[in-house]
Amino acid sequence: MSFFEDFPVPTPPQRSRSPRFVPPPWTGAPRDELPGIVHIGKFLHVSPTRVIAVKSAEVYSTGCSFDLTWVVRRAEESDEDWDALNGVFFQHGLRPRPGQDLMGALLLFGVELPDGSKAIAGTPGPSGYFDPSAQPEAPVLTLSGGGGSGGDEELTGTGSLWLWPLPEPGDIRLVAQWPHLGIQEKSVVLDGGQLRAAAADVQRFWS
Repeated sequence: MSFFEDFPVPTPPQRSRSPRFVPPPWTGAPRDELPGIVHIGKFLHVSPTRVIAVKSAEVYSTGCSFDLTWVVRRAEESDEDWDALNGVFFQHGLRPRPGQDLMGALLLFGVELPDGSKAIAGTPGPSGYFDPSAQPEAPVLTLSGGGGSGGDEELTGTGSLWLWPLPEPGDIRLVAQWPHLGIQEKSVVLDGGQLRAAAADVQRFWS
C-alpha cells in the first residue's frame, strides 16, 4: 500500500447551478433570436476621402441593430498629420488640443424617431444601461465597435448601433458627425414601417 492510499479522496462540494442571465432589452439584441434582415445601403457621408455608410439592419422583437462601416482614405497628409488622424480614428491616446472640444474628436451617432424622440450614441462616460433595476427612458441608442484596420493609405472601421425599442412606422432620421475628421452633421431617413414589418421574420431559437 502506498503512502497516499491511507488518505480518503475528498468529495467535491455540490455546486449549485447558476441561473441563466438574460440581459435587459435596452442593452442589446436578444441572444435567442434569428433576426429579420433589411437591406439599407445608404451613405451617411461620402466624399473623396471620407465615408460613413449604413449597410443593413438586423431586426429583433425588442429593437434593431444597424450595421455600419466608416473609411478614411489618405490624401496629401504628411506622415505626422496621418499619425494624428490615426489617433482620432482609433481614439487611442487622444488628447484634444487647447480650445478643441473632446466631442468633436468622437464619432457620434444619433436617431430621431417618428414621434420626435431622440437618442445619441458614441459619447464617453459611465452608463446606467446595464443595471437591470434602472431602465432608461426610451429610446436608447448604443454604439458597439466591431473592429478596424489601418495602414499608410487607408483606415477602416466597423460597428453596430443598437436601437431600443423597435421603432414605430414612420420616418426615422439617423444622424452622424465627426468634426475632427471634417465630417459635419449628416443624416439619412429610414423607413420605420419597413423595420417593423421585418420583425415578422424573427425566429426564436427555442419556444
